[in-house]
Amino acid sequence: MLEYPQIDPIAISLGPLQIHWYGLMYLVGFLAAWWLGRRRAHRLGLSNEAIETLIFYCVVGVILGGRLGYAAFYGFEKFADNPLWLLKIWEGGMSFHGGFVGVLIAALVFARKQNLHIFRLTDLIAPLVPIGLGAGRLGNFINHELPGRVTDVPWALALPHMGPELRHPSALYQFVLEGVVLFIVLWWFTRQPRRTGAASGLFLLLYGVFRFAVEFVRLPDPQLGFIAFGWMTMGQLLTLPMIIGGLVLVAWSRNQSAANMAISKP
Repeated sequence: MLEYPQIDPIAISLGPLQIHWYGLMYLVGFLAAWWLGRRRAHRLGLSNEAIETLIFYCVVGVILGGRLGYAAFYGFEKFADNPLWLLKIWEGGMSFHGGFVGVLIAALVFARKQNLHIFRLTDLIAPLVPIGLGAGRLGNFINHELPGRVTDVPWALALPHMGPELRHPSALYQFVLEGVVLFIVLWWFTRQPRRTGAASGLFLLLYGVFRFAVEFVRLPDPQLGFIAFGWMTMGQLLTLPMIIGGLVLVAWSRNQSAANMAISKP
């Protein structure tokens, strides 16, 4: 049995000002996306200033979409009881799928302003996302969120607020798969020229498969439970369209001309 690390969710406290680890994880993700995006801005003929604008749009999309998505899919009753709860992002409660929709809207707005093909832009964005996803899952782990189901695997942990039962560290599984593995695969894949939509489709497919699989060892959200067939969670239901969309987009990309490939420089 491994002991769950006791980490204060508040990273820095300066009088009334409190900076939470969860918020810092988002900052890590945004800074990583900014730095990596500047390295590949030339592929679409974008300036560093344009990348900064894109990241700003995406930040707004992630925060608004993630929070609104969580309220819609997972916490509507809490929101209805106290609408100001929506502003307490540092307490956790962000929906990836809501944030994903927010980023798509931000990308559409940016692509239109820059006269870019939307899938050329999302191909640029796709490899920038996993570091933020992984950092967010570490924030969940620090906050004792996303508890796993009871298990007897050697690396099981007992969550401090959930009794002595040993559980899968599902947040760490997601950190590894959605963060580390997804970044390595997408960054490697996009080092070479790829047809338009290929990287975007691969992101959708891999994230969808990883998330769907981890949900089998993660407790369903207590306010929802299983929502279909006695085993399907909300996360799995919301992820199915991503898997289907990823397969469709990968197939579509194979029919794109070689002229639509991105510049091969890293």
